[in-house]
Amino acid sequence: MRLQKYMAECGVASRRRAEEMILEGKVSVNGQVITQMGVQVEETDEVMVEGKIIRPEAKKHYVIYHKPAGEVTTVSDPEGRACVLDHFRDYPVRLYPVGRLDYDSEGLLLLTNDGALTEKMLHPSHQVDKTYLARVTAHVSLDSVRKLRAGVMLDDHKTSPAKVRIVKEETFATVVLVTIHEGRNRQVRRMFEEVGHQVLQLRRVRFGPLELGDLPRGQWRELTPEETRRLMAYL
Repeated sequence: MRLQKYMAECGVASRRRAEEMILEGKVSVNGQVITQMGVQVEETDEVMVEGKIIRPEAKKHYVIYHKPAGEVTTVSDPEGRACVLDHFRDYPVRLYPVGRLDYDSEGLLLLTNDGALTEKMLHPSHQVDKTYLARVTAHVSLDSVRKLRAGVMLDDHKTSPAKVRIVKEETFATVVLVTIHEGRNRQVRRMFEEVGHQVLQLRRVRFGPLELGDLPRGQWRELTPEETRRLMAYL
């Protein structure tokens, strides 16, 4: 199989990140550093990433984490900020986040060592829904709701239609439930900015078939067998 796919099967990273690692010269096959795409590997080949031999992991792990605001969804941070993976240093296998939540956002984050599943969850062709509870400034008019549902212009491209429902009206803010399947940078925040609102708080409450539920901020748990079954059937 292709080297980047093999790396994903080993739980090293998603296929896209694996490609970046290859280009960065961090991967070798049978002692030879690989820096280009297209290399095929067999089970008998010795593949090393950053000097460590990797092999496909037989057991796949799936974890839901309630990311709080103020953490970055990376392995490390040059600015010294708290990282999501700091909480999983002692986990039995190396986990990787499926996608990202920005620094100021909170909510459901899926982590796994299943590179193939990560690739499917993030690939645009699967259109995996992501649902957010957004608390935004001021009153959100029905006209704004219609615009968000139809799609707004971001970076010269219109967003795909979103599911939008007003949950609660407050004196100086509105709580809105928003479902999208795209993954543009800070997309929900920018969508609301386009219709005249600032996001005060943003929490992802659902990712595909998985729900955050009452999991406290900063806590994690492994998926139940039923959740795992639903996740596999979803894609």
